[in-house]
Amino acid sequence: MTNTFAPPLTVAIGADHAGYQLKTTLIAQLATLGYTVQDLGTYGLDSVDYPDYAHPVAAAVHSGSAAFGVLICGSGQGVAITANKHANVRAALCWLPELAQLSRQHNDANILCLPARFVTDAQAIAMLSTFISTPFEGGRHQGRVAKIGCM
Repeated sequence: MTNTFAPPLTVAIGADHAGYQLKTTLIAQLATLGYTVQDLGTYGLDSVDYPDYAHPVAAAVHSGSAAFGVLICGSGQGVAITANKHANVRAALCWLPELAQLSRQHNDANILCLPARFVTDAQAIAMLSTFISTPFEGGRHQGRVAKIGCM
């Protein structure tokens, strides 16, 4: 079983314009909890392309410069699809704390993807809290996770 994502660790976070405001809320929450946060943009509400922020977060997780990542866009789907193109990244789109929990327990997810247009700040904070405090169970799930990567 791998450990939870307990501070002090580095977290990479990114969002497009739709997720910008939620990103600022989650950065404050992570800082309060003792994490070092790599804010990889965007830095305002002007329209931008989500892959420009999902790729750097996924690269930071892949390289190990960040222990885990958080990505936010309007639906959460675009950033999840983009991040999952990177080797050893398991980005999970979540809209309920139970999904965040299962993504860690069963899939060893290392990037939490959130749909800014469909969750409140309180719901996002609850999912983040669940994601960082839930360990990967390993066991029967380890073999399944090992089969995710492509040749």
